[in-house]
Amino acid sequence: MNQGWTYHNRVDSTTAGLTLLAFYSKRYPHSSRQEWQERIESGQVRLEGKQTDPEVVLANGQTLSYHRPPWKEPDVPLSFDVLHEDAEILVVSKPSGLPVLPGGGFLEHTLLHQVKIRFPSHTPRPIHRLGRGTSGVMLMAKSRQARAHLSQQMRKRHIQKRYRALIGADPVDQPLAEHFDINQAIGKVPYPGWGEVYAANDSGRASHSVCKVLQRRSDSTLLSVLITTGRPHQIRIHLASIGYPLLGDPLYGVGGQPKPVPQAQSRPVPGDCGYFLHAHSLQFIHPQTNQKMQFISPPPPQLSLL
Repeated sequence: MNQGWTYHNRVDSTTAGLTLLAFYSKRYPHSSRQEWQERIESGQVRLEGKQTDPEVVLANGQTLSYHRPPWKEPDVPLSFDVLHEDAEILVVSKPSGLPVLPGGGFLEHTLLHQVKIRFPSHTPRPIHRLGRGTSGVMLMAKSRQARAHLSQQMRKRHIQKRYRALIGADPVDQPLAEHFDINQAIGKVPYPGWGEVYAANDSGRASHSVCKVLQRRSDSTLLSVLITTGRPHQIRIHLASIGYPLLGDPLYGVGGQPKPVPQAQSRPVPGDCGYFLHAHSLQFIHPQTNQKMQFISPPPPQLSLL
């Protein structure tokens, strides 16, 4: 069991006028209206620090809090390898299955929490994220100055991120080109039970991936993918958008949209694992020395050259 967690929200002009129950039911549809009503009535949800009625009408600027009692988190791999550490940065190799940040039922079973345990005096903060099911190299900053410097590099696209990805086998009559770019825009789309998820969306933000075929196999194709933009789930969405979803991806199907799910089955969510994606290399400028640095995380067997 973890220690539980308190989630905070502030009412703004878009949510003022809603009842407390409507606010939580709409903002967090992963729980039913009845579940939110029970939480409010039991005092787990508070308005301005006080217990109140589910039907109270909210006003702009009010503060809300929901205290989630301790819960047992799913078992995940908690170990990680340190690739480099100095006074300013930490570079680690994250295993598949370990979330980077709290969310979706995870609080202490996250990379951030495990890093806090290992480096309690100066907890490094992630400069970028990897999906829960994605393994590989991650960059973290130990100081505010390093974080600001590296974040600026990220915004200016000076940090180079290269991945290994496994897709299905090529059709013999229409094989993939050795090199190809994907420029499908990515944005949010409605997703029942979850609210919204990122997917291929022509009204979304511009996105760019540069792909190279590393190895063609009888049952799969191994790719190297360089992303020049960092949209959520970009590689998964991009490859699915051209008809090549990552092997084992439970969420994204051909077209870069969430797969249709029979009503009797539970819907997959973005944090579900099973796909084959690995952050293989990361290149950046050290925030203190201005030295160009590159780190490589050895890929798992399925994503290694045979």
